[in-house]
Amino acid sequence: MYICIVIMASIKITLRNKPNKNGLYPLVLRITKDRKSSFVYLDHYIAMSDWDNKTSKVKKTHPNSVRLNNMLAQKYAEANNAFIESQSKKQMVNSSILKQQVKKTVKANTVFDIGKLYLDTLEKTNKFSRLSADRPRIERLREYFKTDKVFFEDLTENEIKKFSIYLKTTRNISDRTVVNHIAVIRSLFSLAISEGIVDSKFYPFGKGKVVIKFPESNKIGLTESEVKKLELLPYDYQNPQYHAKNVWLFAFYFAGMRISDVLQIKWSDIVDNRLMYTMGKNKKVLSLIIPQKALRIIENYELIKLHHDDFIFPELKGVDLKNIKLLRSKIATATKKFNTHLKSLFKEISINKKISMHIARHTFGNISGDKIPVQMLQKLYRHSNITTTINYQGNFIHKEADDALNSVIDF
Repeated sequence: MYICIVIMASIKITLRNKPNKNGLYPLVLRITKDRKSSFVYLDHYIAMSDWDNKTSKVKKTHPNSVRLNNMLAQKYAEANNAFIESQSKKQMVNSSILKQQVKKTVKANTVFDIGKLYLDTLEKTNKFSRLSADRPRIERLREYFKTDKVFFEDLTENEIKKFSIYLKTTRNISDRTVVNHIAVIRSLFSLAISEGIVDSKFYPFGKGKVVIKFPESNKIGLTESEVKKLELLPYDYQNPQYHAKNVWLFAFYFAGMRISDVLQIKWSDIVDNRLMYTMGKNKKVLSLIIPQKALRIIENYELIKLHHDDFIFPELKGVDLKNIKLLRSKIATATKKFNTHLKSLFKEISINKKISMHIARHTFGNISGDKIPVQMLQKLYRHSNITTTINYQGNFIHKEADDALNSVIDF
């Protein structure tokens, strides 16, 4: 036998008669039980003149009346569901308990709440490179709004454009970097929609709305003569500059292998003078002959070889590959050091180009030009789609355009 307790309570959306410093009043859910009321704040403030108390709606005089009324309807429905659930459990509750139950249900999920969920997911899935890049981008969005109370309905097309202008004028960053920031907002919006936090009708991206288009960038690699300058330098791995040069050339000799893959190469990956390794980015298995030039580099590192399964290059020695977070941190630190040493080295040998580990890939593309069939380049680059290879290599094939230009003006 049980006793059924009937909860005589009511829920209403209203305007609390306590204005903030700007003279705006908070929208709240008023929960009344046994003539006692509790309030759940909905994190939105409006002028008293914009509120219709009879209909419990925002008047059309408010510029965002439609968006706010949709939000209020959703919150009321969520609160009412929580109220009904409390009734179904046949428990003795008061207005304060009801308030806590309703508050948990209607807790507003801000852009930055979803931002935290997004970053946590990147960390849990070991996407540390993207995590380190996207975390400051979300922080810059927070700096722009100067508050944590930002909702997805606030991220209108116009607001996103204003954010882009803010980044360009106050941060002095490139168009590509601005687009990267906007792409993060798109990711947050998609996550919020999938979580049921915001209606897809508020999605500000797509045709006729905000279109994300990454600007083309110039991919500049070294020439044959510039690579030969590097090859003439000593192989001394104990010299930080020459060690950085060794790693860079090793990457170049394998069609611009990514630095994260280069540093994870082990002596055990060399079988019958072939390099057998699994690419970290897409898990593709590759087998390539080791060029004599690459062999001359790694021969110098046999002096610090600890065992057959040891890393060839020293940066990751002792690191457990299963500890993904530490692994990525070590690779990032090493890459930064390599780039610094290469910059100094390039200055000494008068190569006046912006240097980084990544331009080893651009250099291979620049020197190969149109000498190699695109299908073979796709294999060497480890691209999943041949279109990616065609678009990438297009940055380095200039002969036809050069000949066409000269054919007209050479008179």
